[in-house]
Amino acid sequence: MQGVVRKLTRSISISRTQFRSQVLGFRSYCTDNVFVDIGQPTPESHPQLLKDGEITPGISSEEYILRRKKLLELLPEKSLAIIAAAPVKMMTDIVPYTFRQDADYSYITGCQQAGGVAVLGHDCGLCMFMPEADPYDVTWQGPTAGVDAALGAFKADKAYPLSKLHEILPHMISVSSKLFHNIQTAIPAYMKLEAFQKQASCNNVRDLSVYTHQLRWIKSPAELKLMKESASIACQALLLTMMHSKTYPFEGMLAAKIEYECKMRGAQRMGFNPVVGGGNNASIIHYSRNDQKIKHGDLVLMDIGCELHGYVSDLTRTWAPCGSFSSAQEELYELILETSKQCIELCKPGTSIRQLHNHSVDMLQKGLKDIGILSGVGSSSYHKLNPTSIGHYLGMDVHDCSTISYDCPLKPGVVITIEPGVYIPSSFGCPQRYRGIGIRIEDEVLITETGYEVLTASIPKEVKHVESLLNNFSQNNLRATSN
Repeated sequence: MQGVVRKLTRSISISRTQFRSQVLGFRSYCTDNVFVDIGQPTPESHPQLLKDGEITPGISSEEYILRRKKLLELLPEKSLAIIAAAPVKMMTDIVPYTFRQDADYSYITGCQQAGGVAVLGHDCGLCMFMPEADPYDVTWQGPTAGVDAALGAFKADKAYPLSKLHEILPHMISVSSKLFHNIQTAIPAYMKLEAFQKQASCNNVRDLSVYTHQLRWIKSPAELKLMKESASIACQALLLTMMHSKTYPFEGMLAAKIEYECKMRGAQRMGFNPVVGGGNNASIIHYSRNDQKIKHGDLVLMDIGCELHGYVSDLTRTWAPCGSFSSAQEELYELILETSKQCIELCKPGTSIRQLHNHSVDMLQKGLKDIGILSGVGSSSYHKLNPTSIGHYLGMDVHDCSTISYDCPLKPGVVITIEPGVYIPSSFGCPQRYRGIGIRIEDEVLITETGYEVLTASIPKEVKHVESLLNNFSQNNLRATSN
């Protein structure tokens, strides 16, 4: 186990030079050897992040163009797709939340900025309507991408100022037989157009995600490379956080530690607010207060993920920061662990998440009955202890491609999570020693041609490995301090 720790800690070290190269720099593209800031990294401004020919880190312009072509092939003839960028959301009247682009808009355009509207059609190709820079905003927030960037950096076929949308888009809509748009980011700027309203009144407007999710569901080799890197960062960060937990058994400190370690390794943000549930808080599935001290002998459940250049990781480990599981904790943990192992072994092309879920329910119901927590198999009380699915799709969003059914047979290139768990409220009618225990073990699993690959396998989950990790690290820390 010490060899595993040494290997992982070597891989997670990051130099100050690497950090600077990942985080700092200007945002621009090059035209006739003159750099123009477009509000996001380009190969010219961030050669440490983007190679020549890439629109976003790891994804080439050829891949973006291929995505647009594939989407057009899925769309019915004479139809038009309208995708608005995500809006800026405000925390106070003048303070915005950190901006995150809508996944569909990002997937098609590569633009990571607010305010734009992309239109994709068989006749027009990709047409981008770009917001015009306001001198006041430029002074306070910096330049943003405009028409030139849409054509030069994002490789749009046509581009216009957003102010021209009401002049140009109505004709494009009127000659189309059907409209598809991103319902999640729909804006009045196009929805109030008379041409759009007419199509809507004729029931000719549909949700575009039915098609974009089909494309995003199966990842390309470039996407999988980013997802593996995102998973690796999360694993490295969680390993260090686990080793940190014995000395600092506070939910808030562990949440801060995981975010720090992820961002130091190049992640732009967390994929979601970390779940750090100590003791009874672990039985709250999406607990996010993270404000309690973890009592000696209690378990802590950490569900975390980071985002790397638009691709998210998601994993969970549960352990005892004191360095030792109690007999009741270990009994439940081993049931969850065995369920995790069996469900992962079943992952292969042709299997569905629904089938994996049903298998997990059978295992957990039987196991909880054998332990004495449930009165019988099929008990309705089971769903009080685990109302969640065994997993979900993963990609640009944490719960990715929501329009794809869990009954759909899995295919190579699909990434899912496997996350069995049990969440026993302190008030649940079972033996006292089990009350208030929450346990989840979550891994990312890539479906391959021959079966599966666990992208989060570097994080230990066997009881003996977890305990060895915590106790050996603690002892080594004490020796280093005393010396």
